[in-house]
Amino acid sequence: MDKRWLIPTPPGEESVRSVEELVASFKIPRLVAQLLCRKGLYTVEAVQDFFSPSLESLHDPFLFPDMEKAVQRILKALEHQERITIYGDYDVDGTTATALLYLGLKRIGAIIDFYIPHRMIDGYGLSLGSLDALRESGSSLIISVDCGVNALEEINAINAMGMEIIITDHHNPKDDLPPAYAIINPKLPGCQYPFEHLAGVGVAYKLLMAIYLRKGIANPENTLKYMDLVAVGTIADIVPLTSENRIFACIGLQHLIEKKNLGLNALIQISGMNQKNLDTTDIVFGIAPRLNAAGRMGSAAISVELLISTDESKSAELAEIIERQNSLRQQEDQKTFHEACEIIDKKYKDLQHTSCMIISSDDWHQGVIGIVASKLVEKYYRPVIMISFKDGFGSGSGRSVADFDLFEALKHTEHNLHSFGGHKYAVGLTIYQEYIDRFENELTRYVADNLKLEQIQPPMLIDDEIELYDINNTLLDGIERFAPFGPDNNRPLFITRNVSVASYPYNVGRNHLKLKVVKDGIYLDLIGYNLGDYLPLLKKNSIIDIAYTLEYNRFGNKTTIQGKLRDLHFGGR
Repeated sequence: MDKRWLIPTPPGEESVRSVEELVASFKIPRLVAQLLCRKGLYTVEAVQDFFSPSLESLHDPFLFPDMEKAVQRILKALEHQERITIYGDYDVDGTTATALLYLGLKRIGAIIDFYIPHRMIDGYGLSLGSLDALRESGSSLIISVDCGVNALEEINAINAMGMEIIITDHHNPKDDLPPAYAIINPKLPGCQYPFEHLAGVGVAYKLLMAIYLRKGIANPENTLKYMDLVAVGTIADIVPLTSENRIFACIGLQHLIEKKNLGLNALIQISGMNQKNLDTTDIVFGIAPRLNAAGRMGSAAISVELLISTDESKSAELAEIIERQNSLRQQEDQKTFHEACEIIDKKYKDLQHTSCMIISSDDWHQGVIGIVASKLVEKYYRPVIMISFKDGFGSGSGRSVADFDLFEALKHTEHNLHSFGGHKYAVGLTIYQEYIDRFENELTRYVADNLKLEQIQPPMLIDDEIELYDINNTLLDGIERFAPFGPDNNRPLFITRNVSVASYPYNVGRNHLKLKVVKDGIYLDLIGYNLGDYLPLLKKNSIIDIAYTLEYNRFGNKTTIQGKLRDLHFGGR
């Protein structure tokens, strides 16, 4: 699908002055200084904080309104040796948060266990069916992670059973909050915490640090001990890698490289990743899908067992099981994606007048529909909801496009739903089959009324227009200082106009395009992932405009600069 290239406006006077100061202070190329100013980083102090993320920049956890109350209740449980259960979601954010609190509380003497709901049996989040098991285990205090903020019925039931619950979550709350003992969530109305984009594992970490502060053990060792878990959950949950999340990612990646967690180390080894050069891409496409696979194909409890393992051979054994589950998940993904595309091609003949896509089947595996929905949004660029029905009851996952709030859209049709939750761009829902037609009609009408036509064409935010002769190791070394890359801190995207295709392009792997371009006598090798469909349209000496990122390509002892092609326009300008 053609993308709209959004070109930045020329820098103003303030930026021009700041660029000169940053170039002089950090000895960086002018282009790198311009990129920093476009991020709003105009001063030497702001750039220094950006280049060198520090634990000292973390916010006080007691800025959460209910934090003191939650901490005192947990300290009471520790003192009286009450059994505590960590109740976590089954995705990577939830399992890393569960492992973090389990390990962090166990090492200070807590009697503790954990519970991860089974996707097929319990469904998402707190479930009524799991509460009897928690009570029978002897738990008097439950701490939820990455779930619970909208579980009114379940939390009423917990209270009625004589147990208490502290909710830690980061999902959008609905209008009515559940009657929990305490709720720690940066998205609560009126919450004064300065950063609202924490992942679930980030919120859990703030709780643990608050406990350590009150116990007087928040020393550097304890503060850093589980940062690798915080990094994996944060990066995997695709939250903005700014502010505290950038600190977690940067420091936590270093812990991964240093092999601090036996389970993560075993997973990295079995997946064949290079542990010395781990980055956010390795988390998103390597570690996260594997940890998620356990919850998608069976029980995510095995992922927590891996993350809390203290035995090397046990870690290797669990990693092998997860690797096999991930292979099964990949096969199920491909099968479901092809089936979904066939349904869409038959159901939506006129894409120009299709505002969203709602498809369902009795045959889809609930564990993969979220992944497939993301792929369908990438292909068709419409909000997509996929629903898997069993015995008249459907579990669905939805994914949205840039600047369209799918969670808000579901709020307008929630009278058709049994339950729903999530974020602006990713939602989950359950629905009875008899309501599906009305739900589809009302949601389609809402999306059509609120999704602007220009949003249907994917926007591509360009950072700068450069020439091939601007590209060198000094530039790339400056760009690498922006890492770790992720949402709101993506690798800079450049365009170069009127380049010539220098040799015959070809496809590699699964539909990936390889080509070499030249301009002003300067050559650049490019690879375009999933852009192989352009091959029949490209000829040697074709003139094109290219949108691409830059990175080092390390092969053996040789290091070269390679462009990752993101989009191209034909004909030049």
